[in-house]
Amino acid sequence: MTATDRALELTRAAAAAAIDKGATDVVALDVSEQLVITDVFLVCSGSNQPQIRAVQDAVEEALLKLGAKPVRREGAREGRWVLLDFADVVVHVQHTEERAFYSLERLWGDCPTVPLS
Repeated sequence: MTATDRALELTRAAAAAAIDKGATDVVALDVSEQLVITDVFLVCSGSNQPQIRAVQDAVEEALLKLGAKPVRREGAREGRWVLLDFADVVVHVQHTEERAFYSLERLWGDCPTVPLS
């Protein structure tokens, strides 16, 4: 099983919105064969809390235009690791320090990456 076309559409829109707000190290992982709750993890980094919040807002706005609303949002108050769950795709916006410490790409390293271009 691979990520659905809808999940890929949302992932690419979220990635573009994140990059537009200066997010770095944007990576998408197809976790559909490992998890039943989502198809893709999109992981990106921000260097400070205002940037992380700007990325969060941009991603939510971009996906809302595609008819997707987050079913869950965590970490927005702290602004160090924001998780946006859109069911088909889960977006992780992490401060660079949390990104290095938790290393989600290493944890999910057996999952294929999703081309974002």
